[in-house]
Amino acid sequence: MSTRPRVLVIGTGFAGFHCLRKLERKLPPDAAELVAVNPSDYMLYIPLLPEVAGGVLDPRRVAVPLRNTLKRTKIVLGAATDIALDQKCVQVTDVEGRSRTMSYDRLLITSGSVTRLLSIPGVAQYAKGFRTVAEAIHLRDHALRQLELADQADDPEERRARCTFVVVGAGYTGTEVLAQTQLLTQDAWRHLPGLRDVPPRWILVDVAPRVLPGLDPRLSGPTQKVLERRGAEVRLETSLESMTPTCARLSDGTEIQTRTVVWCVGVRPDPLVSTLNMPVTNGRLNTGTQLKVCENVWAAGDAAAVPDLVRPGEITAMTAQHAERQGRTAAINIAASLGHGTVHEYRHKDLGFVVDLGGWQAVANPLGVPLTSLPAKAVTRGYHLMDLPYGRFRTAANWLTELGAGRQITHFGVVPDMGVSLAEADMPPNAAGFADTRTTGQADEV
Repeated sequence: MSTRPRVLVIGTGFAGFHCLRKLERKLPPDAAELVAVNPSDYMLYIPLLPEVAGGVLDPRRVAVPLRNTLKRTKIVLGAATDIALDQKCVQVTDVEGRSRTMSYDRLLITSGSVTRLLSIPGVAQYAKGFRTVAEAIHLRDHALRQLELADQADDPEERRARCTFVVVGAGYTGTEVLAQTQLLTQDAWRHLPGLRDVPPRWILVDVAPRVLPGLDPRLSGPTQKVLERRGAEVRLETSLESMTPTCARLSDGTEIQTRTVVWCVGVRPDPLVSTLNMPVTNGRLNTGTQLKVCENVWAAGDAAAVPDLVRPGEITAMTAQHAERQGRTAAINIAASLGHGTVHEYRHKDLGFVVDLGGWQAVANPLGVPLTSLPAKAVTRGYHLMDLPYGRFRTAANWLTELGAGRQITHFGVVPDMGVSLAEADMPPNAAGFADTRTTGQADEV
């Protein structure tokens, strides 16, 4: 039994991972026992997930292995299902449904967020989500399979429906997913001469008045032009009203015959937060500027409503830029509580955004300077290479291979439809089989 105080971190998304990394560097080995609870043994680098769906990157490039990068941290594979603050313990359920109780001396809650489902008929049953590696691989395989099935079909209506793809949500994730997978299907279509008269049709739907509504308006116009130049249809101020396995009905009355609707509407804090009976804002735990929730408990990332000192009266956005830096600040303050260093307040001013549109196209505004095309592409890939905690050389090699040899048009069918059902997203971890939905933040910033 260790006599060292135990620092327990729930979730290894951007906030949890960078907190543990900072603690390993800041604390001497005998200062604390570091323990991380997470359903998987990797940190998911979400910003590059659309490139997995688009066939540009190997899935391993977006998975940062915890055991390779966190040398002093004990990894417990499981999900926190309950927290008893008065008893200073956490209930953990593993992948086989077995429960155990873990005590802590210091606790950091960085359980991230889950897919936000709306009460739209058919979405949970038939839409494709996009939060995990499994969902990205499944979307890639599904899109390629639809083109091949269209090539084999005799009915012209079925051929058009299978070649039609709808993405709901024109934010950072939805825009990149459409941009990358549109190029993938265009490459695949060129190898299917039987579909010469039925090119892939991509439709982007959002209730907002512009693409990328949460980002700098100067990025919206160039982004929409790139997508439309490639043939995508952008339906703004329009929402998905209902869907069936073969049809998506929009709020303007349009009925789109399709076999593919990708749900990229947004996220909400992990349901674990609501079980604590602590004050929340928009479902996120209220913290002070030092990220403290209560005695010996901190929170960061999507699970935390952290006051934004740069924008008084507001809380920090649910982005990886904040999550990563809040994780480091939490580490400093946890270390200070153990007698190593002094307490810091969290303060960070956004440095800008990067959006990769596939091919040679991107948009970015580093330090507020709007960029498009090749300059933006260079900034985007340079940022991701700097921010990736592991495997930078392999990722760069993947990109170079794609430039020289193009995308490999193959699908393996290793992820079945039931394995990525949106209907399972809100189930307890032991019931949902640990679909890794507790990943922190959308890393859409420089």
